[in-house]
Amino acid sequence: MKKNSSSILKHRIIPKGLLVAIGGNEDKKYDLEIISSILSLVKKRKKKIEIITTASGYPEEVGRAYCKVFTKDSDHTAGFMHVSTREQANDVKLLQRITAADIIFFTGGDQLRITSVLGGSPIEKEIIRRYEQDFCIIAGTSAGASAMSKTMIFGGDSREALHKGTINISTGIGLIDNAIIDTHFVERGRFSRLMQVVSMHPNNTGIGLGEDAGIVIEGGCILRAIGSGITVILDGQHLAHTNVAEIYFDDAIAIENLIVHTIVNGYGYDLCEKKYLKPDDLKTGSG
Repeated sequence: MKKNSSSILKHRIIPKGLLVAIGGNEDKKYDLEIISSILSLVKKRKKKIEIITTASGYPEEVGRAYCKVFTKDSDHTAGFMHVSTREQANDVKLLQRITAADIIFFTGGDQLRITSVLGGSPIEKEIIRRYEQDFCIIAGTSAGASAMSKTMIFGGDSREALHKGTINISTGIGLIDNAIIDTHFVERGRFSRLMQVVSMHPNNTGIGLGEDAGIVIEGGCILRAIGSGITVILDGQHLAHTNVAEIYFDDAIAIENLIVHTIVNGYGYDLCEKKYLKPDDLKTGSG
């Protein structure tokens, strides 16, 4: 018997924190504009921000740049930590900083660095606990956004993405388990690779973030678009057919009835009810 969404929701952990995922941008112009939106979500006058540069190949440069923009014209405090080894992921002092933070921000780079270094560590467990039990904002851009979901895309040629086996997936941090996040989505032509992943995991909603786009996810369900760009939603709940289980490696994939939505600033999507939300829906809370 198929469970309805309300029955499923009764068994879900409703997190007290918020997720903010940003599509990334090479010059960080749009990322930095969206940061003001992140800061506004915390009502405290003086906010404490921790920036995790684990994904980055230039941690000092990137960490200092984000510290500067997070604290510009304010009395907020920001620090960055480059956790690059499993030993560091067990460091008590770094763990205490995570516990004290109002905002935890993951930079871009390589999402496999995040999961391979932090996966199962005390720092990762504390980040998850903070998100679930406290009003803490977990934010990330590019790789830092992709790593949030339980099923994580970490590579694959977008030009051949609708051929079986051409996309790499792994386990992410798992802050959200009903969606798969891809970034640089419009600019790098990643429609087909997210389509392939959703065809294999149709219970998960595909979220494709443009470089100048971001989303805020509340309660693990209600997604609100922020920024000036486009977010693409791939809904596989009514998927009628796919041949992905029957074909061989590198064969072309057939997909029937995959639903596509786009949302922009002021619009949203209910990840639990699989429902498109217009501005009036978000204002009235009908989502």
